[in-house]
Amino acid sequence: MKKIIISTGGTGGHVIPAQILYDYLAHNNQIIITSDKRGINYINKRKYKIKEIEVPKLSNNVISFIPFLIKFSLSIIKSYLFLNKNKIEILISTGGYMSVPVCLAARFLNLKIFLFEPNLVIGRSNLFLLNFCEKIFTYNKKIKNFPKKMRHKNLVINPLIRKEIILTKKNLKRKLKLFSLLIIGGSQGAKKFDRLFNEDLIKLSKKFRIKIYHQTSIQNLKKLKNFYVSNNIDFYAFSYNHDLHKIIKRCDFAISRSGASTVNELVFLETPFLLIPYPHAKDDHQFFNAKYYVNKNLGWLIRETDIKKNFLYKFVKNLIKNKKLIFQKKKNMNNFHNRYDWNSNSNQLNNLISK
Repeated sequence: MKKIIISTGGTGGHVIPAQILYDYLAHNNQIIITSDKRGINYINKRKYKIKEIEVPKLSNNVISFIPFLIKFSLSIIKSYLFLNKNKIEILISTGGYMSVPVCLAARFLNLKIFLFEPNLVIGRSNLFLLNFCEKIFTYNKKIKNFPKKMRHKNLVINPLIRKEIILTKKNLKRKLKLFSLLIIGGSQGAKKFDRLFNEDLIKLSKKFRIKIYHQTSIQNLKKLKNFYVSNNIDFYAFSYNHDLHKIIKRCDFAISRSGASTVNELVFLETPFLLIPYPHAKDDHQFFNAKYYVNKNLGWLIRETDIKKNFLYKFVKNLIKNKKLIFQKKKNMNNFHNRYDWNSNSNQLNNLISK
């Protein structure tokens, strides 16, 4: 039995894989998840053992660099003391700048380090830490910006899907009486999603029987609800939800950013999608994520800057009137994920960790 830290934080895209990795490894190991304050909001605190290690975000302001450097150094020291005190043997990082201090502390202690990269473009933190790791878990052999000399460290695994999604997939049924549309704003850029399609949603609601499921930030929730109520649109608005998979399965179609975790859940639950990559994502990684799945004929893709007036109205109208478009995507998704097996990932990772 190994003592393992899974380092994460920031957005749900980093935190969800950390929880799945915890579930894979917890049976045979002692595990703690470390996260910054922001990331802890996405963690099920009743299920997972958590340690908060706050990490400052680097600012472009030159004046704030010295305070940042001091706080960042303190994060490394705090991580070092925690890892040493708990006699941690292995560190797994799910990426992001939040994990860098913990990884550096693990390096100083000569611990085994494993990285995780779900995107089709290697993140800058993972690129920096690649020299120090044993392996990096990815979903693809061809990762953009991945150094050729480090390819031997790339271990391709099946997408990380939450166990509760796998166990409940067969029991979740869609409603067929109306067209259900899910809008997933994500942990970044949700505010823009709240107003991007307002006019189109009003037009759709007047012409068709539809219901909108809309995920947004807590800060935007009240304003969003007011919009739907004032326009007499059938809706369910919510902030981050651990049971998002149940909502996904109820819906005929989804509009989403293209974070790797969200897209994989949409594919696994066979909910066709229109992906709109977050335009400010580092190295445009969300676009490359989306492009990969769209090339597999699993959904549609559009840049946010290319969205014009009436785009969504015409797009969804076409889907409602031509149901074969959605059925074909669902069939492709089923073929894409039909060999997925929780145990294959679990055995692969546990065998690697136990060495």
